[in-house]
Amino acid sequence: MPVLVLDGVTHLYNKGLPTEKKAIENINLSVEKGELVGIIGHTGSGKSTLMQHLNGILKPDTGTVIVDGADIWGNKKAVREARFKVGLCFQYPEYQLFEETVYKDIAFGPKNMGLRDNEVNKRVLRAADYVGLSRELLDKSPFDLSGGEKRRVAIAGVIAMEPKVLVLDEPTAGLDPRGRDKILDMIKNYREATESTVLLVSHSMEDVARVASKVLVMNKGKVEMFGTVEEVYAHSGELRKIGLNVPQVSKVFEILKSKGLDLGTVYTVDKAAQLILERGGAVK
Repeated sequence: MPVLVLDGVTHLYNKGLPTEKKAIENINLSVEKGELVGIIGHTGSGKSTLMQHLNGILKPDTGTVIVDGADIWGNKKAVREARFKVGLCFQYPEYQLFEETVYKDIAFGPKNMGLRDNEVNKRVLRAADYVGLSRELLDKSPFDLSGGEKRRVAIAGVIAMEPKVLVLDEPTAGLDPRGRDKILDMIKNYREATESTVLLVSHSMEDVARVASKVLVMNKGKVEMFGTVEEVYAHSGELRKIGLNVPQVSKVFEILKSKGLDLGTVYTVDKAAQLILERGGAVK
């Protein structure tokens, strides 16, 4: 059974006013347990609105959102449970840090769940391990950390609630290449270790290609494409038409294809390196 299902979800902004607008329209989506889905689209495509429906921040005007088999708007209890089952980490989450220590910030969510102190402690330590925070940092003020460390503390605070679905909105935004790589590796390792479902909202086609198993493309409030990375990235022409750029390495291999060397759809540097080495070995 899918862990997350959206059935005909539509949301209106300024409903009933002359400025009424469909932010998202007739969204049908099914995500299986353990999948890592990249959500991409240009600014205004509906990514953020869609994301805020997943744990009840926004209520659909039509359609249903089903988490772990239950309609999250079925009753008040279902809405509350959905907000623990779907962990939502907004863009620049470090701006939401407020506690005296890193430990207390990570523990804030689990404590609100009414867990015992020993269980809270276990979750804090596990979450810190997932995001690569050393024990020494837990007693420090979060405001004394680097930008990348603050980002990982904020994400750890969501992970500590052990949601069935973790939703990350632009988790690498504003980070330098090293910080970006650490966050992406952390996301990939967390999913593999916990078998949790992860939704990664991003403008970066490269980031999505690196870690995702499936890709959802949003355009003008609707689902433009949904499939494996290979299936979606093979439609480079259509992606460009809606304002998305395929990874730079893909462009290089498109040029090679136009010159008569067709090596297939390539969307990561690692895959490109593998093909080049294999090609070199074949030539020898």
